[in-house]
Amino acid sequence: MILDHWIFWAVIVILLLNTISALITVFHRPRNIVTTWAWILVLLLLPILGFLIYAFFGRGIAQEKIFNISNQEHIGLNQLKKIAEQERFRGRRSSRYDETYYARHVISFFNRTEETPLTRHNEIELFDDGEKKFERLFDDVKRAKETVHVEYYAFIKSEIGQEFLDILTEKAKQGLEVRILYDPWGSGGTNKRWFKEFEVAGGQVLPFITSKNVIYKTRLNYHLHRKLVIIDGSAGWIGGFNVGDQYVGKSKKFGYWRDEHIRIKGTAALLMQERFFQDWNASVDRKTKPLVFMEKYFPADRFNVNTNLPIQIVTDGPDSRQEILKDGFIDMIINAKKSVWIQTPYLIPDDPMFTALTIASRSGVDVRIMVPCMPDHPFIYRATQYYSNLLTNFGIKIYSYENGFMHAKTSIIDDKICSVGSMNHDFRSYSLNFEANAFIYDSQIANRIKRSFERDIDQSTLITQEVIDSQGWWMHFKQRFSRLLSPIL
Repeated sequence: MILDHWIFWAVIVILLLNTISALITVFHRPRNIVTTWAWILVLLLLPILGFLIYAFFGRGIAQEKIFNISNQEHIGLNQLKKIAEQERFRGRRSSRYDETYYARHVISFFNRTEETPLTRHNEIELFDDGEKKFERLFDDVKRAKETVHVEYYAFIKSEIGQEFLDILTEKAKQGLEVRILYDPWGSGGTNKRWFKEFEVAGGQVLPFITSKNVIYKTRLNYHLHRKLVIIDGSAGWIGGFNVGDQYVGKSKKFGYWRDEHIRIKGTAALLMQERFFQDWNASVDRKTKPLVFMEKYFPADRFNVNTNLPIQIVTDGPDSRQEILKDGFIDMIINAKKSVWIQTPYLIPDDPMFTALTIASRSGVDVRIMVPCMPDHPFIYRATQYYSNLLTNFGIKIYSYENGFMHAKTSIIDDKICSVGSMNHDFRSYSLNFEANAFIYDSQIANRIKRSFERDIDQSTLITQEVIDSQGWWMHFKQRFSRLLSPIL
């Protein structure tokens, strides 16, 4: 009887201490109120275990200088500003370039907050099929003369990954500067042994900074999500495709992989190069020298001056005090006059983004969002279903893509502005991942991406109230529960 009494009070004390510790832990630094409540829920429902989860996934990195990538020198930025200024005065304004207020406004916003000048001397190619994308990319790399810089969230040890690595190794043997930066969390099977031949050939490879001292620093929640390749400082690749067999449709689970990537030949590639330099220099170890400015990295004379395609390359991450990409999208959405079309594999908007989407819809703007019909992360998929159902009730058309897995991250605003990149519409991309998107201010390119969207609609199911009702109470429970955890998924 006495033993039972002590056990009872011991449990009460543990729960009380757990509750106090949870409140102190979560409130010790400013964070989004929704994220705060999600972590309180985890810490209270999972005593002790919740703190272990928080230690690895809940702690921030912005206050630590070693992780603060924004402290890295903006190598090449002065060169970029000089080139952009020359383009502005030398180039003719394209008749396709939209001069509406919100286009100028968002261009200024990105430039003022991220120091991202608008570039104009660009040519572009679009790729929505993995096999075609890698065929063209590999051809580009084989033709490289001086440098190849590769940066991916997932550089997976796979058939396509080995083919890519072999090509990069051959270029290193030819004497080119070849560098690979990757996120170990997303790169299954990747290890130092796999890269050994590449390094012996003269290539350099680094894991992204957030993988350093992972046990001591316990920062598993922050990932390099960018997908960039820059060749000779003049051609740049950016988009949603990673390096792995599933991205070329060789996964039985996912089937066809629908994604979007672009190749830019022009001055926008210099912005990608500048981003790579910052990420690389933040990740270097004692054995690796940081990169410094050289003309060959930021050439000013390899571009077609007769082209006038306005592009900004915008990057964002938890090292920034502002959610730059998300805020830029909100700016465009609330100022849209005609349409907002979005493709995203994860649809978990925070309150400001949710409000922007619903205001646009209630204002008569044609808002359409396309999501996958299958999960790659169960909780995230159920949370995506929850918001798909909720946004449907606000008059937004939600399409479930049925021809494989939808992984494209594209947006088209008023058929005049479009974006292709790595950012999903979820809490992770808004504030936890290091992302990169291209914003293209051109009606012809926007309409080409729109036509791809329209083809995808033919292979999609429109979410209706009948579809929502058919999901059943148990499915709705899983969706609501997943939504509670969505800020920390």
